[in-house]
Amino acid sequence: MTTKLEALRSEPPSLAREGVAFEGVGRHYSSRRGDTAALEDLDLRIGNDEVVSVVGPSGCGKSTLLELAAGLQEPDSGAVRVAGSGAPAGRLERTAYMPQRDGLLPWRSALDNAALALECGGVGRAQARRRARPLFARLGLERFERALPGELSGGMRQRVAFARTLLAGREVLLLDEPFASLDSITRAGLQEWLAAILAEEPRTVLLVTHDVEEALYLGDRVVVLSARPGRVVAEIAVELRRPRPRRDVVTDPAFSALRQRALEALAW
Repeated sequence: MTTKLEALRSEPPSLAREGVAFEGVGRHYSSRRGDTAALEDLDLRIGNDEVVSVVGPSGCGKSTLLELAAGLQEPDSGAVRVAGSGAPAGRLERTAYMPQRDGLLPWRSALDNAALALECGGVGRAQARRRARPLFARLGLERFERALPGELSGGMRQRVAFARTLLAGREVLLLDEPFASLDSITRAGLQEWLAAILAEEPRTVLLVTHDVEEALYLGDRVVVLSARPGRVVAEIAVELRRPRPRRDVVTDPAFSALRQRALEALAW
């Protein structure tokens, strides 16, 4: 009998066009306690318009991986490329980085916070607002354009932050635990919302999360890192076309089998 998961299967994104590449990457930090290896000999390729979720134990270098892709750090060994560019400035120009905290400016309205990405790119404030406004309706934020961040729920703040990330217009999205601080109901709703957005507007995405179910639901592929120093110990393909009806997917026995594979890899 065909399961709900099997009925949703599709071919994985092509890796022919390179989105992000890590080749033999090592990153070490020095402190009074000595040298700490965050990543060691890490190899990972992310295809154009592919969503790759990264999971692993705390301290295994997941956030470091994003900062390397964003050009905010340089590897001590190996190479990092984004859309073919290895230079830090080139990586920075091609990526939009959304950290765990939404980083909204409390004195700016929701619309002005979202438009900030355009303003930083040289667009005037009035034009930036005009370009940002249609996205608010699409993200379920209509009528909240003038609200200050302190007047928004956690889920709405995350959507404003994601609007800002999309408006940056970069080729690659780097998402660091974007829903970690939210309650389970809000988090599940935003996961489905993000899956639908990526179905409508495909992007190359590198998503870091501690939530295995979130990683599988949102990703085309889940990469499992070892304990520090982080290395790739498993890659799990999630062959689901988008959009993904969350209830059908996460309750399917085949999805449960994928989750078990990921958990076993994490225990490695």
